[in-house]
Amino acid sequence: MDAVQKPEGFPEEKLLVLPDYLASELAGFELTKNFYVSNIGYFPRARHHYRERPEGCDSHIVIYCAEGAGWIEQDGRTDTLTERHLAVIPAGAPHRYGASEEAPWSIYWFHLRGGQVGAHLALYGLAGQPIPMPAALGAGFAESFERCYGLLADKPYSLPAQVHVSLTLGQLLGAIGLSASGSPRHRKREEDLSRAIRFMNDRLHVTVTLPELAKHAGLSKQHLIHLFKQETGFPPIDYYLRLKMQKASQLLSLTGLSVKEIAAAVGFGDPYYFSRMFKKLMGTSPTDYRRVPKG
Repeated sequence: MDAVQKPEGFPEEKLLVLPDYLASELAGFELTKNFYVSNIGYFPRARHHYRERPEGCDSHIVIYCAEGAGWIEQDGRTDTLTERHLAVIPAGAPHRYGASEEAPWSIYWFHLRGGQVGAHLALYGLAGQPIPMPAALGAGFAESFERCYGLLADKPYSLPAQVHVSLTLGQLLGAIGLSASGSPRHRKREEDLSRAIRFMNDRLHVTVTLPELAKHAGLSKQHLIHLFKQETGFPPIDYYLRLKMQKASQLLSLTGLSVKEIAAAVGFGDPYYFSRMFKKLMGTSPTDYRRVPKG
């Protein structure tokens, strides 16, 4: 797989590595310390391209294969990277990778550093196996890359340029993650969640129990709790209560209904219990909330 190795230099390549002092400045600057680019490049038809880092890299490495093919070995597995696929190698992970001998890849790549890069990649599910991209998104990747590379090449010492590049690449990776999340399994999860939330919204004026909600969603109670916690951060009934308080806050702002009437409208027979719950979740009493100017 790596019998012939050519670690440096390809015709028409693009390569930009920030000097250490500039990387240190970005690591300390408020708007880039959590997410910034340290290296960026493009290797076209990179025959014999090969890298090996037994100790891993101090940056997260993003590789997009525009054409051809290659391979990446990390975490005890070897993945083939083919046309219009993106792969991420987490910081600190031992790895090696290289171009296919038969059809060497053309790759866009960049290294990311910062306190939130790992969380960003994990949120969008980009730190696992290579991710396929639709043709339109692949073209958008190349376009965004060219803009960012050109900006850094022209103005490497400009903090506004560095911030713009960080935001652009962060949004690009988010778009890729959202596109890749459209698997049948993910769509099923979204449909289950949406069905449960619609059931809640249609019944804000009454009380829905967990067994009723699970039955309507066609899921076990345990599965429903896991789904809500993973997708919303709250158990189902906690989320339901927040929907009720959101509705109550709208009624407080937009109507002249009394607190007692609003409590009844969101399924609370006891207005005092409603007021305590509203303050607990919204941080202020219904009366004080109504007094605060909105808009």
